[in-house]
Amino acid sequence: MNKVTTYFRESYKELVEKVSWPTWLQLQQSTIIVLVATVLITAIVWVMDLIAQSGLKFIYSLF
Repeated sequence: MNKVTTYFRESYKELVEKVSWPTWLQLQQSTIIVLVATVLITAIVWVMDLIAQSGLKFIYSLF
């Protein structure tokens, strides 16, 4: 039980004293970057899916 208590005590100390938390502005900027990247990657995958779908429809129409 002593090890568990020590673990939680040290974890709390690390979170309070050693971790550098982002400011509100940094957090907003990071969130916007992640959202934009997600939308771009989603669009790229969507376009690739459309191309693959069109290609397969063409190949299937040959037979």
